[in-house]
Amino acid sequence: MTRLRRLATLLLAALALLVGVTACATRPHSQTTAPADDPASAFPVKVQLPGQEPVTLPQQPKRIISLSPTATETLYAIGAGDQVIAVDQFSNFPAQAPRSDLSAFNADAAAVGGHNPDLVIAPDSSSQLAQGLKTANVPTLLTPAAANLDEAYRQIEVLGQATGHTQQAAELVARMRAEIDEIVRDTPKPPEPLTYYHEVSPDYYTATSTSFVGNVYSLFGLHNIADPAGGDFPQLSEEHILQANPKLIFLSDVKCCQVTAAAVAQRPGWNTLDAVRTQHVFELDDDIASRWGPRVVDMVRSIADGVSKAQQG
Repeated sequence: MTRLRRLATLLLAALALLVGVTACATRPHSQTTAPADDPASAFPVKVQLPGQEPVTLPQQPKRIISLSPTATETLYAIGAGDQVIAVDQFSNFPAQAPRSDLSAFNADAAAVGGHNPDLVIAPDSSSQLAQGLKTANVPTLLTPAAANLDEAYRQIEVLGQATGHTQQAAELVARMRAEIDEIVRDTPKPPEPLTYYHEVSPDYYTATSTSFVGNVYSLFGLHNIADPAGGDFPQLSEEHILQANPKLIFLSDVKCCQVTAAAVAQRPGWNTLDAVRTQHVFELDDDIASRWGPRVVDMVRSIADGVSKAQQG
């Protein structure tokens, strides 16, 4: 149990880094607009993300370091992968991303600056790192976690501006919007809202509707059994879960903690839950479930599959 709690603590620390609370702010803007055939002409450019200081980039960055797994996925999705020289140890997608031993948890300005970057992208919890890099004249874009899809889309657009890929970012956002809209539209609507439990760790930490992932579930009109607990990532009691009797269970602790649908069915008393009895326990990709980048479309598709299967009996 001590090992389990230690594992859960580390997992929640990562979630605190990756999924923070996003404040409202003025929309970022660029000083110039680049012709499609010459993205470098858009620079210098000033960009800004919610709750953060504006960042000015004198020229198109060619040596980018990403300390955010979500940002890493986005950079490659908008065509900026060739400009990336290093990513943090948790940036495991795409496979070709140049992973290093850097981490937003403990990276200092000297270690990051030693790579000679001309742009560093990091979670908004890395303000101390940003201050150190500012002293060395290294632009640092801090990326707050998105609270909803609109904020996720805006972050993609800003990363496009910052890297000289404005058009590619806009096209990616348009595709994501269209695909998500289509998935939600084509998913059969249940006669009554389905209840669900989203598991973050085996000791019943979960995500409420106020979190980004909870916001995604809300697209389907699902009711989250964790909402009465408040906050973004509360820990529920086993008694609460059993009493709530969710119709659907989604597991996002599969890779980290080796939790499976079969293992859930073996938990004492869980065989009485509707989700377990009807085999509506769904295993998610931990990484996709905790990020707000381009692969959120895959998360939406996984939820849609669960909702559809629940209505098939």
